[in-house]
Amino acid sequence: MSDVKKIATRDSYGNALVELGKEHEDLIVLDADLAAATKTGTFKKAFPERHIDCGIAECNMMGIAAGIAATGKVPFASSFAMFAAGRAFEQVRNSIGYPHLNVKIGATHAGISVGEDGATHQCNEDIALMRTIPGMVVINPSDDIEARAAVKAAYEYVGPVYMRFGRLAVPVINDTPDYKFEIGKGVVLKEGTDVAIIATGLCVNEALEAAKLLAEKGINARVINIHTIKPLDEALVVQAAKECGKVVTVEEHSVIGGLGSAVCDVLCAKAPTQVLKIGVIDTFGESGPAVALIKKYGLDGESICQKVEDFLK
Repeated sequence: MSDVKKIATRDSYGNALVELGKEHEDLIVLDADLAAATKTGTFKKAFPERHIDCGIAECNMMGIAAGIAATGKVPFASSFAMFAAGRAFEQVRNSIGYPHLNVKIGATHAGISVGEDGATHQCNEDIALMRTIPGMVVINPSDDIEARAAVKAAYEYVGPVYMRFGRLAVPVINDTPDYKFEIGKGVVLKEGTDVAIIATGLCVNEALEAAKLLAEKGINARVINIHTIKPLDEALVVQAAKECGKVVTVEEHSVIGGLGSAVCDVLCAKAPTQVLKIGVIDTFGESGPAVALIKKYGLDGESICQKVEDFLK
């Protein structure tokens, strides 16, 4: 990864909650005995009366969050993605999604980059699960700036929101004066005409690195950051497909049901285009250093570059 300022988006989540908590007394934070890891501990320190530790009982936590939302307050329920989306799926679906309650889910430690915690905690299925719930907004920010903006936007949005945050510190790439976060709107980070690389989460930086390497080979790649997977910026995806001819999606998630599937759903209906999906290929993860795992599973800039080059041949 780039040798620049790096911050884990789970840290961004905790810091954003504190800032929002200063402005909004109706914001309540819940966690499931993981405040130190999810970084909601920073909110607990600042506003102990508005923090609820539900213990190792994620399903109950979602029910409590639903009840709090029903009173008019805005709960942020926090846990690892594996538990928030996986273990508590039925409660999220029936207690939050079905009545369309104003609950925000902060899911940390998603994807392969959880590292040494291994396959049981490396949730590569959460985006797929949350996409299937009617009315659920799904956000996967790429860096600190985007993560902070996403938490603020989630608070302001009325309805259920699932936010995905990472354990690994990642480069800050959105520190530009004109950066603007809007739910459902993708961001073109680099123009190009030969291929469109559509990425999400920590893979956005790797896609930019891949684009630099591709440029050295004479390939002009467009790079698009899709921070909101649902609702997807369909117009931007279709435009990229029509103008570039081929599309590559990159995600730290299973290629089944995630960003790649969302993009393919749109393109097969509106602009049939050849698509290469780069992600975790129908397998479980493993224990190891996060950066080494990203390389092994082909999600780093060099690996993406090689796969795109092969795809264009």
